[in-house]
Amino acid sequence: MKYYLTTPIYYVNDKPHIGSAYTTIAADVIARYQKQRGSAVRFITGTAEHGDKIATSAQAAGQSIVEFTDKNATAFQAAWQALNINYDDFLRTSEDRHAQSVSDFFQKLKNSKKIYEGEYQGLYCVGHEAFIKESELDENGLCPDHKTTPEKLKETNWFFKLSHYADQLKQLISSDQLLVQPLSRKNEVLSFIDQGLEDIAISRQNVANALPLPWDFSQTIYVWLDELWSYYTASADLWPAELHLIGKDIIKFHCVIWPALLLAIGEKPPRRVFAHGFFTVDGQKMSKSLGNVINPLDLVQEFGADATRYLLLREIPFGADGDISLSKLKERYNADLANGLGNLVSRTLNMFEKYWPDFSPPARGGVLAVGEGGGGSYVEHLESLALDKALAATWQQIARADQLIESKKPWQLAKNPKSPLPVKGGAGGGFSELEGVLSQLFSTLQQINSHIAPFMPDTHAKLTKLLSARPLKKPAEPLFARKD
Repeated sequence: MKYYLTTPIYYVNDKPHIGSAYTTIAADVIARYQKQRGSAVRFITGTAEHGDKIATSAQAAGQSIVEFTDKNATAFQAAWQALNINYDDFLRTSEDRHAQSVSDFFQKLKNSKKIYEGEYQGLYCVGHEAFIKESELDENGLCPDHKTTPEKLKETNWFFKLSHYADQLKQLISSDQLLVQPLSRKNEVLSFIDQGLEDIAISRQNVANALPLPWDFSQTIYVWLDELWSYYTASADLWPAELHLIGKDIIKFHCVIWPALLLAIGEKPPRRVFAHGFFTVDGQKMSKSLGNVINPLDLVQEFGADATRYLLLREIPFGADGDISLSKLKERYNADLANGLGNLVSRTLNMFEKYWPDFSPPARGGVLAVGEGGGGSYVEHLESLALDKALAATWQQIARADQLIESKKPWQLAKNPKSPLPVKGGAGGGFSELEGVLSQLFSTLQQINSHIAPFMPDTHAKLTKLLSARPLKKPAEPLFARKD
């Protein structure tokens, strides 16, 4: 079974921040989980390198566009490497393979007779690289996201007949043939369609940093369409995509414009689009002027890659907005990782080392993990992309294992190690009660280790090595050292 998923193609007008890191970590977790299930996975990410915004940022930095985009694309790749992102392809929209693919697409679009030449007069936000309606501005007439006054444009462009696809898009989304999640975003998209779709410009005049329209060199390709087509450039052989993972601010492009363009040239729309929420930091929107933009590499330096992955996905319900702070991340790190998983591994293997040095694990299924009866919820949560809930279910198992240790007190059972196991079945024939408790704990650690693998791959590898050793021994160093 194939599984093709993508992140957005990130703008290189600036370095990666925790918002782009959050999306990419989530995509990596989903890709690793699908590989665990045996799917043939292709995971694509990359950078968007065309448009006015990139040209303006390069000029401000005193660099050529090529120098500027090379530097920042490399910064994204370095950040993803530091976060242990295992993508299959990193596509830059400045690559020759993409330019040719986009040119072919636009020629198909022209052949579909779903485009025409016309005049556009309206508002354009450089920050969004998008035309916006007056009704979308705030009370001061500014773009609500960038707090800038949009430009008034009047120019001749080529247009796509988006309005012709309103009913078909509504049917696809209402029936979940194109699954838009979470439900609030699905309702938002349907409401947008119900307000009436207008034809959209697919080209611009006089944009230096853009691809040419193949049949009209006086026009350049509207940058958003160039970026959307990158999903197809990267994996045409696997189309349609199983999942586009995006931020909620670009849902209109991915759930209305993108599927309509695909339908126009006879391609299938993506199967699923999931839009996650936004971060605030200490209750405030991330902003350079406030100095509260968090670099993901700083988090990796403070907590390590695995812990950063865990903390960002655990802290906020996936799909909702949420607030983070370094103090809250440190508190959760100590509670969940140092005192939680790390402590359970250390104390359990220490007890094996002391009380059962010749341990040989029973066949899988011979001993139930603590709370294993409810373990199915982990899979259900991952299938629905409730990543925070999947982690919460795993940490509930850690808590129940701790409760088992406190209630059974293996150190006291060790004083009479041959006491028979009081529960029939349970841990299997001939086990003492001490051996039964330790066997349960070992099985629990095995299951926890399987569950954390997509989220915390380095920790999974360390724990696999610890659980495979004979004799079992307490780790020489804690998996997660406390942060003071």
